[in-house]
Amino acid sequence: MKVSKSLCPVNQYLEVFGDKWTLLIIRDIMFDGKRYFNEIRESDEKIASNILTDRLNKLEKSGVILKTRDIKHKQKNIYTLTKTGIDLMPIIIAMSEWSLNHRKVSDKDRIHVSNLIKGGKALQNKMSAALLEEFESISKN
Repeated sequence: MKVSKSLCPVNQYLEVFGDKWTLLIIRDIMFDGKRYFNEIRESDEKIASNILTDRLNKLEKSGVILKTRDIKHKQKNIYTLTKTGIDLMPIIIAMSEWSLNHRKVSDKDRIHVSNLIKGGKALQNKMSAALLEEFESISKN
């Protein structure tokens, strides 16, 4: 396991999530329901396959996602958020809210993020519960 540069909480966060792609992968799994490699790769940002493979491996090693074989398609893997990954939801929503206030975003995303914000903790809890149920059902297999 890699030795941390420091035990500062911000540094610890950045060691897992401090690149351009990692949070976008989590976003796709969390909010867009993407579960397969090619679904994530085909997102608007068009992540390269080698980078996606690297980030998925790092997220799995960090305990943020769980990679399992798809029962229906033995050659495919399913990527699911763990409890650790699901706990990122309020952080990602807060970052998205900052972008709404300070950056140019698409109308579609503005509506989506505004709905997440308006839904508040109740909506976040509902979404988190659904993701947790999915994780628990997959991790039992």
